[in-house]
Amino acid sequence: MGTLDIIDTLAGIEPGSALDAIRARRPQARENAQKSYLALFDPVDSSEVSLSERAAVAAFVTGLHGESPVVAFYREKLATSADGAPLLEAIKGEIARGRTSGPYGAYPAGPLSIEDKAGLIYRVSAERRPVLGAKLVAALEHAHLLVFRPRDASSADMKALLAAGWSATGIVTFSQLVAFLSFQVRVVTGLRVLGASLGRTAAGA
Repeated sequence: MGTLDIIDTLAGIEPGSALDAIRARRPQARENAQKSYLALFDPVDSSEVSLSERAAVAAFVTGLHGESPVVAFYREKLATSADGAPLLEAIKGEIARGRTSGPYGAYPAGPLSIEDKAGLIYRVSAERRPVLGAKLVAALEHAHLLVFRPRDASSADMKALLAAGWSATGIVTFSQLVAFLSFQVRVVTGLRVLGASLGRTAAGA
């Protein structure tokens, strides 16, 4: 039996349902999303970014987007990973500190500067730094930057990750992880809203 499609699972899509038919219209997109998930969370080699680090970043990033089945899924993944329980409690606390709205930040001086918007510059709390460790502290701060202040990202942020112990390969994987999670949250949320709408339409028919 093959691996269950993660987006179908999180969106509550049943085989043969209207939503299943909608997703089936774009088989390549469906397949690529599943391949991305497996590459990031069931990798052949996790030496550069451990499974618990991946789960911790996932729990944090999805949590920043608000409560959802996606958040619950990655919290469970972190809870069952090596040393996951204490990390999960720390991550929950940091999500509460880091939640905000965006995107915001500053563009280079020029015509787009009119779009500049100030917002939270997130830093992990001092009390949780020992629990999380230097690598995850840097990862959470950078993930928050990518989610809410992507226009502010600079080479200095890459250097901070390297200084915290991330390798160049690990940074690439980590960045792919954050991008995939933001995509996954949007897709699952959209599908669940569409599914609810289809359900109401069917009930009223």
